[in-house]
Amino acid sequence: MTPKPNTNLILLALWLMVFSASSQVIIVAPILPRIGEALQVPEARLGLLVTAYGVMLSVFALIMGPISDKVGRRRVLLYGTGFTAAALILHGFANTFFSLLVLRGLAGAGGGMLSGAAVSYVGDYFPYDRRGWANGWIMSGIAFGQIIGIPLGTMLAGWFDFRIPFLAFAVTMGVAWLLIWFFVPQPNVARDTNRLSISGSLRNYWELIKIPNIAIATGVYFLMFFGIGLYVIYLPTWLEEALGISSEAVASMFLVGGIANVIAGPLAGRLSDSVGRKPLIIISCFGLAVVMVATTYVVTNPWIAYGFFALAMVMVAMRISPLQSLVSALVSSERRGVLMSMTVALGQMGISLGAAYAGLAYMQYGYISNTVIGAVAMVAMAFLVRAGLPEPRDEETEGVHNTAETPAPEVVRS
Repeated sequence: MTPKPNTNLILLALWLMVFSASSQVIIVAPILPRIGEALQVPEARLGLLVTAYGVMLSVFALIMGPISDKVGRRRVLLYGTGFTAAALILHGFANTFFSLLVLRGLAGAGGGMLSGAAVSYVGDYFPYDRRGWANGWIMSGIAFGQIIGIPLGTMLAGWFDFRIPFLAFAVTMGVAWLLIWFFVPQPNVARDTNRLSISGSLRNYWELIKIPNIAIATGVYFLMFFGIGLYVIYLPTWLEEALGISSEAVASMFLVGGIANVIAGPLAGRLSDSVGRKPLIIISCFGLAVVMVATTYVVTNPWIAYGFFALAMVMVAMRISPLQSLVSALVSSERRGVLMSMTVALGQMGISLGAAYAGLAYMQYGYISNTVIGAVAMVAMAFLVRAGLPEPRDEETEGVHNTAETPAPEVVRS
């Protein structure tokens, strides 16, 4: 008899994967000045590191979506964690800007394997009325990255070398691979039975994007990440150049923001299970827009920066798990991988374009242009969620998903 999976170990494995994957992305922003100094790269070009990652993530997310619907999430999670760990190890050999750009692209390919499959796994394994809770805990890995990974990585990059943080996250990603191998089963849900093909995959995406709610969901993800890219990527650079804040202070700012995020994330997820997803998403969008616009006017010293960044992270936490739970319920399990991969891909295209534009806007018009355009994106996102994303009723999700208490796992070891 197959032993019953341990839900806590499943959450831990996915949490560590999210911690590692998000930390190796977020760390780029606070260490951009160190990368520029070490590789002699102009500031305007540094945003391309985020762009290369985001473009490759988008491409591979679209590729892996239909594959995960066919072969199962567990196998894709194993491939993604292993590939990403290997790519991060190779960062230790990056001696030119071009080589680092290529390696960030490879890391993005690994991230593309993980992004849609991770969210889809939660949708497969947990029922809708517990999905906000599960997503809240798993996504708190991002916040713990800010609390532990980003401050430590930023200081290590300042003390030693910008490559060291990537090697550290390679280790934690390797541990996540081991946990997934031993403790994360394949949920016993319906899979796509159609033959995998390029034309079939493109047809699946086209059929989904023609559905109004799905099209709006992809637009929501694009705007969310576009605004984040504009606001966050050059925030540390602005703080150092305009206010003279040290890299150590920037690291501690991410620590404070991470603490706020890790407290708010699970609370927001649990609250959304009872009051609905949309109210929290909309409130957080307007709140983050206000924080963005006010940043360059109000932030004048490190203490105010800590408070503003913490408030921004609370707003981000309020919408991530509710939005993922809301969107994952728009389709059944056979198409969830395709849907989540498509939304993640559009989101990463958003952050890629946001990061690329952020560098140009920062050099030409100053950081205020980044904050204003980012705020406009947040307001537009709120209106799209309000007008175009339905809140599923309980009866719409009954019978489609396994419960976390009674999964019928199919544990595949290959």
